[in-house]
Amino acid sequence: MDAYRDFLGLGIAGNFALHLAQAGELEDFKEIITADEAAPKGMFSFYLPKRVTGAKEVLSTYPLSNSTIKLPNENLNIQAEPEVALICDFLYENNKLSKIIPTHFAAYNDCSIRVAGASKISDKKNWGENSKGVSQNILEIDNFGDGGIMDNYSICSFLKRAGSIHAYGEDVELKGYSYFYEELLEWMVEQINTQEDFGPLEHLSSYITACNYPTKAIISIGATRYTSYGEHTFLQEGDEIIIMLYNNKTTNTSSLLEMVEANITLAQDTSLLRQKVCL
Repeated sequence: MDAYRDFLGLGIAGNFALHLAQAGELEDFKEIITADEAAPKGMFSFYLPKRVTGAKEVLSTYPLSNSTIKLPNENLNIQAEPEVALICDFLYENNKLSKIIPTHFAAYNDCSIRVAGASKISDKKNWGENSKGVSQNILEIDNFGDGGIMDNYSICSFLKRAGSIHAYGEDVELKGYSYFYEELLEWMVEQINTQEDFGPLEHLSSYITACNYPTKAIISIGATRYTSYGEHTFLQEGDEIIIMLYNNKTTNTSSLLEMVEANITLAQDTSLLRQKVCL
């Protein structure tokens, strides 16, 4: 799973209603003022393709896997975060990000440490190899806007524990994101260029400069809401997390889950991420 080693890895916090409250992170963002109530709270780095002075060293450790989540050695609470990853091209003008072009999307696990009082969001996001997840089944974007392929997609997720399967995240349409399509792209460009080192946020533009202006990025656009089970369940050794992006016009969650359980190959228009949890 080395496809994204040269990519900049970024994520968005607070882009789906109620998730931050479920994750116990509202207090972290109490000083962050946004343009409107629905706006995301900020962006964070989960992977920097080179060592950057001033950034935590672990951020240069490649964390992505399509098969495994490795729990940290410490006794910490870890939750999966089901979401969508955008595979993007970055364009620059005068050493500033000028445009983000999403080319593909995939099922993603923004697996996170749940700990109060972390100084930065990124402290919870990368603790080493196999601490994040992205599906190998990436889907091409025809048009990142109304009328495009993503209009018809939903995300669902499950946790398999001791032979039983539980719904982990709510089954929701991708258009349920607070910011999506052109609004999201404009917000991300502005946020990356102007975000300051303040509260839980970091100065992303300096990271980009230090990484020699990467032209490729993988961006997780925000975790969706948990079910009651998911909200109160942390990962354990032996668990299996399953996250799927599926075309809600041609299939349904129950049939997809049956196919996953039977190890039947899913249709090419589905992005499946399936990760075993280990120590």
